[in-house]
Amino acid sequence: MKVLIINAGSSSIKFQLFDMTDESVIAKGNCEKIGLKDSFITYKAKGGEETDKVLMKNHTDALKVLLNKLSVGKLSVIKSFDEISAVGHRCVHGGWMYFESEIITDELIANLEMMKEVSPLHATANIAGMVGCRKVMPKTPQVVVFDTAFHSTMPPEAYMYGIKYEDYKDYHVRKYGFHGTSHRYIMQETAKIMNKKPEELKIISCHIGNGSSITAIKNGKCVDTTMGFTPLEGVMMGTRTGDIDPTVVSYLGKKKGLNAEQMIDYFNKQCGVLGISGKSSDMRDINKLVAEGDERAILARDMLFYRISKHVGAMLNVLGGADAIVFTAGLGENQEDLREYILDKLAYVGVKFDRKKNLNLPRGTVEELSVKGSSIRAFRIPTNEELLIARDTLKLAGLKK
Repeated sequence: MKVLIINAGSSSIKFQLFDMTDESVIAKGNCEKIGLKDSFITYKAKGGEETDKVLMKNHTDALKVLLNKLSVGKLSVIKSFDEISAVGHRCVHGGWMYFESEIITDELIANLEMMKEVSPLHATANIAGMVGCRKVMPKTPQVVVFDTAFHSTMPPEAYMYGIKYEDYKDYHVRKYGFHGTSHRYIMQETAKIMNKKPEELKIISCHIGNGSSITAIKNGKCVDTTMGFTPLEGVMMGTRTGDIDPTVVSYLGKKKGLNAEQMIDYFNKQCGVLGISGKSSDMRDINKLVAEGDERAILARDMLFYRISKHVGAMLNVLGGADAIVFTAGLGENQEDLREYILDKLAYVGVKFDRKKNLNLPRGTVEELSVKGSSIRAFRIPTNEELLIARDTLKLAGLKK
């Protein structure tokens, strides 16, 4: 039972082919620079890897290229497209209409087109991936999994903004939250490790990467999260400001000669760790600069750690205590001093962890950091959004392992 997972960006398509009998990855890769003359595909399968320059004018072309890679050549893993039982698509935004994974239909695509003004960049790419794949594989069941769906269980006091109620009703301005696919996967894996049902647990899920969000999960449902109407809200990130006084938009815009849209672009792409350090948004670079004593890099690191820890504390209060705190994504999984900082800040509520183990975690493994007697169990769990999408796709397509 093979399921293909598609994650379409504005100029790229990441893909993985799963064998759902054992949930193993058969092949994976990335079509990059779609629409440009120097487009190319990277592809891994059977212990080998290839990179080929191939002209891909649009997402439909890219899907044809990746399917050809899967079925033709020395690293091919299928004999025909018919071996692919279903296709699962990641979609960042379900807007105000979609609160769970869905079978893709013409009506669904039309609705996403209608709602894409709330997330134009992501929605345009996600829709292009769905449309292209349906053209190339018209008979194959296709499913879409929304990142915002997991957060649809937030109560109004968590998702509403302090604006006129009519603006919420008329224009759908509210907190939507993102990284929901990752947070849902982490919830499920944490419950397995703790030998509990998700409905029995209170979990703080920390998806910390170049983009970051902290989510409070209670009884299997999201009750609050840090990202908001867009992924700009919340903690400071690689290139994003995170929470900021909205008055800064007009004040700084006037000073810099930028309009509101240009300021939002500036807040998204030129600020955060990059803006503070002046050198990089990549924490690997920042860590090297910190070791060299670079003052702005040290400030960027300290600001990042402080803001993440502050939001973790807020989620602890939202939940009224927690059974587990989980670190995932690039920084959550690999930045040991970030985990140490946050767990140290939780010592006041009785959190205890193994410092030596935290500093020497092998990459890509599930690890418990807390020790006996800790009030909250702490874990490092690598996320796997693609696998969760594959599981949803299998279920919605009416297929069995």
